[in-house]
Amino acid sequence: MMNDELPHDLGVDQTEAPVKDANAPIRSSRGSIFAHAADPANALTLTGLLCALLGIYFAAQGVYAAAIIALLWAIFFDWFDGPVARRTKGRSDDLRALGGQLDSLVDIVSSGVGPAVLLLSVGAFSPWFIPGAFAIVAAGVLRLSYFNVFGLDDDASYLGLPIDHNIILLSMVFLLEGQIGGPEFAIVLYVATVLIAMLSITPFRMPKLVGYWYYVFTGFVVTLTAVYGWRLWTVPS
Repeated sequence: MMNDELPHDLGVDQTEAPVKDANAPIRSSRGSIFAHAADPANALTLTGLLCALLGIYFAAQGVYAAAIIALLWAIFFDWFDGPVARRTKGRSDDLRALGGQLDSLVDIVSSGVGPAVLLLSVGAFSPWFIPGAFAIVAAGVLRLSYFNVFGLDDDASYLGLPIDHNIILLSMVFLLEGQIGGPEFAIVLYVATVLIAMLSITPFRMPKLVGYWYYVFTGFVVTLTAVYGWRLWTVPS
């Protein structure tokens, strides 16, 4: 009970030391903002953010193979920060909540802004490509907001396409780059990006990929890293 809620007609000595603020221990246990980056799971998430930033940089430069490699590894770190968090002992509820918020914000950069910049760059930053770029970012923001409030649909499946699948699908679409003409590929990418955005907010159930899927995804990332790395090595800039 706060001091100003104490009854004043019961002979209570109002000169006693005030009761400590109930929020003081919570504030004192938060530590500095930067200190939370030392948490292993958060460090992985921030490493994914660095990869996402590199992917956006290479996309803007038109080096699409390098951009896809960087964005794939951003998703890789996003997949594995969760298991690392669950295996890290002594994580407080506040730290878990902070990690969840950090993960969502990084997801927007890697799987929302990253694909948007890829599309804009392939489209030579034509204003005609802005609606598609907006669609993929807006769909990502909407579905992450929905997930942060409601969580999994039935504790085992997502409602709509998870945002990290954006890069998985687009990395396969980019295998067509160089196989078809530049203007044609730009149209294909535009259509694929809009379809992915629609799937992100379409109310269908998609099982949460766990267990052996982590090994499958690791193999996928390593394989496509080799494929796109070969492109970087062999295709003249």
